[in-house]
Amino acid sequence: MPEPRIVTADRGDARRRLDLVLRRHLTDVGAASRTRVQRWIEDGQVTVNGTRVRRVATRAALGDVVAVMLPAGDETTGRAAMAAEDVRLEILYEDDDLLAVDKPAGLVVHPAPGHAKGTLVHGLLAHDVEGGDEPDRPGIVHRLDRDTSGLLVVARSPEAHRRLQELVRVRGLTREYSALVVGRPRSRKGTIDAPIGRDRNDAQRHSLDTDTPREAVTHFEIDELLRRHALLRVTLETGRTHQIRVHLAAIELPVAGDRTYGAAGELGLERQFLHAARLAFEHPFTGEHVDVRSPLPADLEAALAAARG
Repeated sequence: MPEPRIVTADRGDARRRLDLVLRRHLTDVGAASRTRVQRWIEDGQVTVNGTRVRRVATRAALGDVVAVMLPAGDETTGRAAMAAEDVRLEILYEDDDLLAVDKPAGLVVHPAPGHAKGTLVHGLLAHDVEGGDEPDRPGIVHRLDRDTSGLLVVARSPEAHRRLQELVRVRGLTREYSALVVGRPRSRKGTIDAPIGRDRNDAQRHSLDTDTPREAVTHFEIDELLRRHALLRVTLETGRTHQIRVHLAAIELPVAGDRTYGAAGELGLERQFLHAARLAFEHPFTGEHVDVRSPLPADLEAALAAARG
């Protein structure tokens, strides 16, 4: 019979739920599944200071001794395919159910061909993310392009993932972007309602000229009008691949620095001037209004200063 695994709660565990404490420490025994850890607790396999507990919501205190008797077969069920990595992340909001992370430009969100390691997901695995049907995208509800910076909301349980996806489906998740475009819009605000999909002639691009059109709706409003550029506040109703970049290029307002859709070399930019600046939504468990904002990163601030000059 296997020996119990012992965890002593440290400062990082104080006031955290017991299932999160166990997942934080037992990374080699199935911490990829919060559901599995919760089942250990509910089945009476966990004690705190010698007392059996069955409530998942039990909170740990500094110095608590938590023991878990792993059921047969769970001793070696760790994250073999996906291991946590030390990826520097800035988390701007966090609770037991979800978190909002500020992704830097250049970081791929999840594993893809050519990016098997070092993705945002690999860094998030140390923060108890979970949910969704794709094992290489735990907790991921929506994406950002590699060279787009800014905010993503990420789930920490299958139920949180389901509820956040429902928020996206009913358009209850406000996703607001800052985009600097080349040119001057003809109106202060507007809506682009045009289906997009993979381009008929170039598999690396998405466009309105497609055999696989999907509904796409983008709203924009001028934040600042400059001599050759305009700083736009853009919000999404849908979340298609490259949606903002495709839609703005289609109305002859390409995003500054965008090498794919027609504005490379603008203002010394090495990537597109597109930043996910704000996320706002009603918390899917508490109903609390969550509003998270991210300032422009340094490279985009420099480009904006150059455009103003």
